[in-house]
Amino acid sequence: MDSDLRASLETPISFTLMVHHVVLYKLKPEVTPARVEAMMMNARMQLLKIPEVLSIKCGKRIDPELPWPFFIAIDFESMDKYAIFREDPIFVKFMEEVIKPNIEDSLDLDFEMDPGKDVRFS
Repeated sequence: MDSDLRASLETPISFTLMVHHVVLYKLKPEVTPARVEAMMMNARMQLLKIPEVLSIKCGKRIDPELPWPFFIAIDFESMDKYAIFREDPIFVKFMEEVIKPNIEDSLDLDFEMDPGKDVRFS
């Protein structure tokens, strides 16, 4: 077997494990539907400024009986990019000014996605 071919076959393929980060929020009783709309708008406007964010989705529950009335979901290329995002001043300010004053509780969920899938085209 040709040595170049053998080397290419033996070289491990490294995949970046893409991350889908979802946070579910319980809101304080005084949070109005208008404030939820403002939170959604702020999430999109502010968090998309952060270079590590591939995409963001946020929304409000349809069924009023469900315990988590608000969510934010963000996609990252890797856990490293997610770690950088968490330290970004835009994210820190967003959490302090938009999220923390309006929530009682949160549930963070991280999921591994298909390696190398570009979420912008899915």
